[in-house]
Amino acid sequence: MLENIRDLKTGARRVAVETLKLSNLKFECFLWKKVALAGSTMANQVQALYDFTGEPGTTEMTITCGEILTLMNTDIGEGWWEGKNSKGQTGLFPAAYVQKLSPEENTPAKMAPPAPRYDQAADDWSDQQYNAGDSNYHKSTSHDDGWEDDWDEDTYSEIGPGAPNTKSMNQQAPLTPLPGMPIADYNSQIDDGTSNFSSVGTVRKSKFAPSSKVSGESYLLGTLNVEVPESDKVYIVQEGDGYIWAAIPQPYNVTVASPKKESKFKGIKSFIAYQLTPSFNNIQVSRRYKHFDWLHERLQEKFTLVPIPPLPDKQIAGRYDEQLIERRRVQLQEFVDWMSKHPVLSKCEVWQHFLTCTDEKRWKAGKRQAERDNLLGLNYCISLVVPEKALLQTQVDHITEQCHTFVNSMDSSVKSVTNMCLAQTKRFQAPYKTDCQKVGEAFYNLGNALSLDEGTVISTSKLTSAIKLTGGAYIEIGRMYEEQPKYDWEPLGDKFHLYKGIVGSFPDVLANHKAAVQKKRECERLTAEHKMEVAQLNEVLRRTDVISYALLAEINHFKQERTVDLKATMQKFLRQQITFYKKIVDKLEMTLQQYDE
Repeated sequence: MLENIRDLKTGARRVAVETLKLSNLKFECFLWKKVALAGSTMANQVQALYDFTGEPGTTEMTITCGEILTLMNTDIGEGWWEGKNSKGQTGLFPAAYVQKLSPEENTPAKMAPPAPRYDQAADDWSDQQYNAGDSNYHKSTSHDDGWEDDWDEDTYSEIGPGAPNTKSMNQQAPLTPLPGMPIADYNSQIDDGTSNFSSVGTVRKSKFAPSSKVSGESYLLGTLNVEVPESDKVYIVQEGDGYIWAAIPQPYNVTVASPKKESKFKGIKSFIAYQLTPSFNNIQVSRRYKHFDWLHERLQEKFTLVPIPPLPDKQIAGRYDEQLIERRRVQLQEFVDWMSKHPVLSKCEVWQHFLTCTDEKRWKAGKRQAERDNLLGLNYCISLVVPEKALLQTQVDHITEQCHTFVNSMDSSVKSVTNMCLAQTKRFQAPYKTDCQKVGEAFYNLGNALSLDEGTVISTSKLTSAIKLTGGAYIEIGRMYEEQPKYDWEPLGDKFHLYKGIVGSFPDVLANHKAAVQKKRECERLTAEHKMEVAQLNEVLRRTDVISYALLAEINHFKQERTVDLKATMQKFLRQQITFYKKIVDKLEMTLQQYDE
């Protein structure tokens, strides 16, 4: 009996110990979940890297460089977060203008090392899974592929304006890349000195990814088997001693007009929508800047032998300013003008889809089709129909070398003109205007001084009145200087913004052609070593000629377009300059007549 009682006590003691161990284990899991939650809370602190001024009358919040903010919502979309400052004020700010602080930066005390990985298993304490020490927990997200959700996915990323006082900060702690932004692109130095608006720009994915879909190796080696419909084929024809794209059978134009402010998320997010109307159907479609940006990425991926015209720079501060909206509309008009006049781009399926689609289901299907396109990069050359004549490689090399030299020189010149236009605009609107107004005020004060000698409030002397009128004339000339850039310098800058993007893309075009030629030479070497059949080499030579024909056609197209375009641009600029200075002469001559009378 005593032995039985002793066995029962021993068994009960063992059960109690096991129960205590289980309770301790569960309690330890609970403690480390609290640690994880604390880390998550601390990770919700962010520090402003740049100053940002919120638009008055909106949900945007002004932040200053170095300010600590508490994150409240990161699911606003389009690169915006919601947060609260130390004063308890809440609002939206650009996600790219802040960086998250780690738990070590939020508290001087270091956390204890993580416990054994008990907390990685789900238990009764919570239906979420945490990792000890993690600052964030994992949650599932749904990806609805509807019109609005698709077009709200960020197809661009914004970077904050560079400032001298943030350089060291950026070097010590690189910013976390935003969704959709390649790390290499994000951390690379961006030359924004020639921006027409601000130093905020658009960072796009590289269009020359190391993929067989883009590199064109499958096309060169004849392993790409795709049937191209006759309507999608593009012809290259001989004209004189050169080769050009076949002319557009039915030319058309597209008008970008009526930019208007719209909103979503029940008014929490505002944006500008532009109305596009193609002349071939006169049906208006509404497109936002990010829709243009999505299109631009598709075009860059598809056409590596055709420079794609640039878009306006992405803008955050002052984006609802009427003058800025009009400048962006003008630059978007330059973009669509170049697209609609290009024999290849104007008939591209993704461009036509962008111009005409108004139905949600059609948009979704077309968008998916464009993103699954197999004819990207040099593979697109399977759509080209070229003359049968074989090209002489030495002549092709000579033309490409000339083009390379021209592009280097043109790139420098275009950037110089773009900078000059921006500098002249600033001078007209600031020092030139101010100087004229100072001259006017000096003359007007002289007239006031002379009138004091007449002993009357209203001057009766014609000389005194003429001097005052001279002062008023110079003040008015100052106002004319302030208004003038939108008629000459800004349009000229917008045009060269277009050429800056196109010329800047040509080195990549030439590099793609060079890579194809190198591949051809490699195949010639393999044939000489009896490692490749002669018939296979002949196919590679023919396809390399197709690529060369495309390059020659694009070089000639660019030459023809710029000859006509730059002539019209310079004529318009000079006419505006002449009109402006004639107005100044007319005003001064009218003032001079006051002294004769």
